[in-house]
Amino acid sequence: MTNRMKYGQVLRHVPIIVMGLLMIYPVLWLISSSFKPNQLIFSDPGIWPSSFTLENYANGWRGFQGISFSRFFANSFAISLTSVLGNAITCSLAAFAFARLTFKFSKLWFSLMLVTIMLPYHVTLVPQYVIFNELHWINTYYPLVLPKWLATDSFFILLMVQFIRGIPRELDESATIDGCSQKQIYFRIILPLLVPALITTAIFTFIWTWDDFFSQMIYLSDIRLFTVQLGIRALFDPSGSSDWGALLAMSALSLLPITAVFLTFQRYFLEGIATTGLK
Repeated sequence: MTNRMKYGQVLRHVPIIVMGLLMIYPVLWLISSSFKPNQLIFSDPGIWPSSFTLENYANGWRGFQGISFSRFFANSFAISLTSVLGNAITCSLAAFAFARLTFKFSKLWFSLMLVTIMLPYHVTLVPQYVIFNELHWINTYYPLVLPKWLATDSFFILLMVQFIRGIPRELDESATIDGCSQKQIYFRIILPLLVPALITTAIFTFIWTWDDFFSQMIYLSDIRLFTVQLGIRALFDPSGSSDWGALLAMSALSLLPITAVFLTFQRYFLEGIATTGLK
């Protein structure tokens, strides 16, 4: 019976392993092909390249029109880190207000905030573009960064609201008896306990901002402001004469920051998701 149970467990894991390999194969092929000469990229479908070369990374890093990918990576880091800071600050403040403060129409505002989660980004794109165009902010980073500093990501507000609601109110009451104001309660009690949810917000914000292509394509046209995603897109030539080796090499490099961020903060990420769901 014990052997049957072991075999049963193995058989249950086989489909999961197969599905995992199928999902990870494109990533492995991308990394492998980035080290292949151009003539072997599509003729050699194997994971292990028969011929190695670093020329693709050298060619890709040089970029185009005199601007290297170091500039694109710097632009992406600037946008992503600024967005992370904005979401962490403003969303935590909004969540504290909804979870702990009593103000007029608080339930109504909270419901309206939840409704915005269901709004597709494309629905608000046109009015937002018109507003930013009137402010002469097109072809700047303001349309990409400023909304993060206005607590527009309702998902993260909801995440933190649920987390804060799981913190005993007795802590707030004890702090109030000791003479703490709401501002001090937020900074001295709520914020330190909110670290797992803040890290979860930071990870999601960084990944989503780093991988964002659509918004960057809409608002940025100056090559000096291009991000990594736009730089990779610029390497693609629809006529078919693209340098596929350089394109795949830069695509592989673009995966490193988000992979490093997730692996570094994985423990806090899982803790934030788990403790938020306990409520």
